[in-house]
This record gives sequence, structure tokens and C-alpha cells, in this order.
Amino acid sequence: MSDQLLQLEQPTDQSPTTEEAFHTDQVMTIAGGHFVHDTYSAFLSPLLPVLQERLSTNYAMTGSLAIFSQIPSLLNPLIGHMADKISLRYFIILAPAITGTLMSALGLTSSYVGLAMLLFASGLSIAAFHAPAPAMIARVSGNRVGKGMSIFMAAGELGRTLGPIVVVAGVEWFGLGGLWRLAIVGWLVSGILYFRLHNVSARPTVVGQRPSWQNMLPKAKKIFPALSWLMLARVFMQVALTTYLPIFMSDVLGSSLWLAAASLTILEGAGVVGALATGTISDRLGRSRVLFFLLGAAPLLMIAFLYGPSWLALPLLIALGLTAISPQPVFLALVQDEFPENRALANGAYLAMNFLIRALAIGVVGWLADRYGLTNAFFWSALLVFLSLPAIRYLPQKS
Repeated sequence: MSDQLLQLEQPTDQSPTTEEAFHTDQVMTIAGGHFVHDTYSAFLSPLLPVLQERLSTNYAMTGSLAIFSQIPSLLNPLIGHMADKISLRYFIILAPAITGTLMSALGLTSSYVGLAMLLFASGLSIAAFHAPAPAMIARVSGNRVGKGMSIFMAAGELGRTLGPIVVVAGVEWFGLGGLWRLAIVGWLVSGILYFRLHNVSARPTVVGQRPSWQNMLPKAKKIFPALSWLMLARVFMQVALTTYLPIFMSDVLGSSLWLAAASLTILEGAGVVGALATGTISDRLGRSRVLFFLLGAAPLLMIAFLYGPSWLALPLLIALGLTAISPQPVFLALVQDEFPENRALANGAYLAMNFLIRALAIGVVGWLADRYGLTNAFFWSALLVFLSLPAIRYLPQKS
């Protein structure tokens, strides 16, 4: 009976005997939704120089706007727990439309509180998408979860690559108050996702064991402390690059809004290539080996970017995208590997932990920038990454 129920939740073009097959069409559809969704979620960082001028705030307060979109990540474990039981496919389907509407409305308010409320609401939509979506990717990726995660995360990185250019172009065309016009694309994409995914389950394929906190907890106690160590040590540099880079380019290097946004696009564009490669490579070489290389190389490249000659800035940004941004598919694949019967729940717990640590890092990096300058804040954020390397030995050693 359980096998029959699983077959009913699959699209009609899938064979019930191909559970381990890689379903390219479904993976690419979910990845396409991730691309559009994260294009909208990338609107905030390139707008920070404009918002800082409008609000007359310091670095910490300006950067802390991003924290409000992180607060709903506290709900990720609950959303993931629900997704393991009832398949929250409609959260994935509707998220591009809702996130697109809220992020496109950032120019409609000039108060800090109003922006915080919009970002908090968008954070709810972001959490509703990212908790069940990797579980759906893992389901349709068969025994090539790393490859599926690479495509999924590369699509998100591609969205974050395009997002800065889209929002700056939107400001040029429509003005800050006219950005709401960009929301139409999100609604169109949600319509496509409904057509393609309304029969695809987001629940794990493992049967015979009821998803629950109790089943997940023993293994989580072994794995999540090491993951927390890794994330805490590396997230400061990630935050410096993905949140504060446009302000660094504008205030320290004197770049225009377009050039500041372009620097983020270059970084995230290289992250697309890195995300495509790291998950797939980790399927062959092992998650730990890939993480050790990435986390060892990224801080060295960051220091070279800060203090090296200006002609090296572009290649170093590309190299940082390939290393500093790309470990995420490996982390997600590791979580999906270790919790096959609780994939959405485990992913939700991981994302909640990641976003909370990230929110802390946004505030700390902003405080360091106000007190010691952006360059020093970036430098110390890079050094902290080296503290993550010993944690890799405590991860599951698989190849």
C-alpha cells in the first residue's frame, strides 16, 4: 500500500521502479524556481548604499536590515517537520510570487520600521521555500543527491548573480518607488511551477519509518555540533562578502552604485560555477575533502583581495566566488545523506541554525566596521575561517 501511495505522488511520466534515477526535468524545474526566487531575495544588498543614505544610518543598522529577513528562519525546523509528513509542495510553488512581491515593494517605504516589516514578511516566504525544496530535490535526484544539490544551489547563486543587476536597472528605469513592477515575473513563474510540480511530493522516499524528531535526534547530536562549528567560523566572511561588499565598494573604493552591484554579480556569478562543481565533485571525492580545500583557500584569497594590487581585484573576486560561496551544496548534500527519512526536517534545522548564525554575523561585522573600518572587519572575518578546519574531522567520513 505504501508503494502505491508513493507512486500516486509521482508525475505520470515517472516509472515506479526508477527511484534511484536522476529526473532531470523535475530537478531543472525546481532549480528554475530557485533561480527566480533568489533573484528577488538578492535585491537588498545592492540597495543598501541607497537605503543607508535615505535612512541616515550607520553600517551596523544598515546591514542589520538583512537580519529581519533571517528571523523567520526559526520556523524552518517546524516547516521541515511538516514537509516530511504532508509534502508542502505549494510552499515551493507560491514562494517566487510572494517573495517577488515583497522584495519589489522595498522602495514604497522610507522608514526603517516599514522596511523591517517588509523584510520580515519576505523572510517567512524565503523560509517556506528553502525548508522543503532541498528535500524535493533529493527525492527526484535518486542516488545523485550531490549533483542535484549542485544544480539547485547553482540556480540560486545564478539568481543572486542576476538580482543586483536587475534591481539596479529597476531603480534606473522606474525609480526606487517603481520597483513593484518587477513582481510580475514572480507570479508568472509560480504559475509555471504549479503546472509542472503540483503532482511531485516534497516528502522523503524512505518508507516504513515515521518521520519524527525522536528518530532524527541521535544522529543530529553527532553531526550538528560539527556543522555549527563549521558555519560559525566561516559565516563572518560569507556575510562580509554577500551583505557588505556593495557598501565596501562604495565607501572604501569610491565605486558607483552600478559598479558596487557589478562586484556582487561577479562574486555570485563565480559562485554559480563553484556551486555546480562542488556538490558533484563531493559525490566522488567525499564531502570532507572538498570542504577542507574550499575553507582553506577562501580566507587567503580574501586577504589578497583586501591588500593586493587593484588589477587583481577582478580575478580575486572570481576566485572568492568559486571558494567562499560554493561550500553550501556540500553542506546540504551532507545533511540529505545523513537523514534520508527526515530530509526536510533536517534541512529545516540546518537552515535555522545557519540563518541564526548568519544574523549574529551580520551584526558583528557591522559593529566591527563601525568601530575599526570595513577593511579591518573583512580581514578579521577572513582569519576566522581557519578555525573551521579542525571541525571537518568530526563530519561523517564518506566518499
